[in-house]
Amino acid sequence: MQRLTGDRLHLQHGPIDVVLRAWGPPDAVAAAEAAATARFQTVLDELAAELPLLRRAADPATPPRGAIAQKMHAACLPHTARSIFVTPMAAVAGAVADALLAAMRDAAPGLTRAFVNDGGDIAVLAGDGLDIGMVANPLPGGGFDGALHLRATDGIGGVATSGRYGRSFSLGIADAVTVLAPSAAAADVAATLIANAVDVASPAIIRRPACALDPDSDLGARLVTMEVGALTATEITTALASGAAFAETCCEAGLICAAALRLGGQFCLAGAKTLLLKEPDR
Repeated sequence: MQRLTGDRLHLQHGPIDVVLRAWGPPDAVAAAEAAATARFQTVLDELAAELPLLRRAADPATPPRGAIAQKMHAACLPHTARSIFVTPMAAVAGAVADALLAAMRDAAPGLTRAFVNDGGDIAVLAGDGLDIGMVANPLPGGGFDGALHLRATDGIGGVATSGRYGRSFSLGIADAVTVLAPSAAAADVAATLIANAVDVASPAIIRRPACALDPDSDLGARLVTMEVGALTATEITTALASGAAFAETCCEAGLICAAALRLGGQFCLAGAKTLLLKEPDR
């Protein structure tokens, strides 16, 4: 645990790396940070205890036991009901962020705003407004390519981004897919699946079996994207259209609120587009 600039708190344990911040009366902020720190102590052990189950396709007949694992599992079930392969691990970062934010809110009802950022998957209490930068390419020199301005009235509880530059393997070729949803867990799994759907057949794409790159990968022998060369304008448009079509089905099912998809310098929006086009007013 360490204090960062901007009144942020950094919590790290094994692969879990969280940055959070709370706003409100000093006693409420202190209580919220203490609650998040206490809840964080057991997260990794809870998840590791059920890792074999969490790496299998989500199945309503075999729910996990842990509280966070159950949220991961629940976030995936609406997609598995549509015969889409997904494991609870697709929602792990978002579900952890949700759990820490819930602990903060329970301990400190006086909070006015807060966020918990778990590697780019963010649980938010927007209050009177939170500004969140969007990055298509997180590699050095990538820079911000957009911004969100969220308010409590928007009904957004989570923001997540996935794509081929992320920490996990992707089946698709999206540079980045950012999703707004009622929870970070819901946003996390949807961003993963929408990014998978941004795809096209092209000789410029190099893929390898996930298990050849990581024997423990929950994707098994499924082909994951390793490199994307120069795509034609038609290939980029086709891939984005495929992802946007899937994103719209998620919006129509009430699973997410909106999505922004980026590939090769082009972008498209799905769902409540105005949520992704707001300009900060303060």
